[in-house]
Amino acid sequence: MKFLDQAKIFVKAGDGGSGSASFRREKFIEFGGPDGGDGGCGGSIIFVTDKNLNTLIDFRYQQHFKAEKGQDGKGKKKTGRSGKDLILKVPVGTQILEEDNNTLIEDLAKSEKKINIANGGKGGLGNVRFKSSTNRSPRKKTDGENGESFWVWLQLKVIADIGIVGMPNSGKSSLLSVLTSARPKIANYPFTTINPNLGVTNYNNKEVTLADIPGLIEGAHEGIGLGDKFLRHIERCKNILHLIDITNDNLLEVYSKVRKELFKYSNKLTKKKEIIVFNKIDMVNDEEINKKIDIFNKKIKKKIYTISALKHKGLKTIKKILVSYAH
Repeated sequence: MKFLDQAKIFVKAGDGGSGSASFRREKFIEFGGPDGGDGGCGGSIIFVTDKNLNTLIDFRYQQHFKAEKGQDGKGKKKTGRSGKDLILKVPVGTQILEEDNNTLIEDLAKSEKKINIANGGKGGLGNVRFKSSTNRSPRKKTDGENGESFWVWLQLKVIADIGIVGMPNSGKSSLLSVLTSARPKIANYPFTTINPNLGVTNYNNKEVTLADIPGLIEGAHEGIGLGDKFLRHIERCKNILHLIDITNDNLLEVYSKVRKELFKYSNKLTKKKEIIVFNKIDMVNDEEINKKIDIFNKKIKKKIYTISALKHKGLKTIKKILVSYAH
């Protein structure tokens, strides 16, 4: 399935039906009074989150959404049928913003959350409503109100327990594929991952949701490379797994570049709990591994975990750590 994390759509709630200017007409009743019913209310536009969805792709091919109009009132004081609400399903983690793409209307961060975004118009009044002691045969009736209508932006931010970040080609997709049943595209060149991938891993009957965030490069917060549009997905992740290719000559520089981009986008990202993992240990010897960890730890006083996603080394330990961070 194609991934789309942003879409602009136009929503139009249904207009209310008009009231009826009807009079009672029956045999042997010469002067029947007013009996015009009210118009029905227009349908509303309602967003509902669906945990089975993970993309906004449906909104690429259709941008205009209109709820049903209320029916007009009828004689015999019959109220018109109200228009049906239009239900739009979106993934959990979808934000609804005003047309400026900045002002937040609603954050749909929970499963099965529902919000009425555009109200249908009220139905008009039938002439029976205007009958009085001084006007026994009113011909007045009112039209229904217009339903609300406007443009909105939908923005999806992936929700996961752990967000896997790192420079391009550090092995994030490979790690996700061996820890979970996800099958992201994997190849030996930068930017293999161009969309966030989600997967679920289990350890001791506890589930952890992982998100493989596309590779970050220097200047990503300004839109360089794949841009900052993927950095927003990290905002939803509870913790960060920072994956580093141990074959790099300067691991501190690689680490610092990613941390710098996270901070420049939002300092909140660097405050999340971080798991540092050196990948591709199958490509260097034990002496080199220990040397690189020692150099790294002189500057960064954090626990370092080592794995080989390709050779499935160290994965059990990583699963255990992920569960401890997520639960």
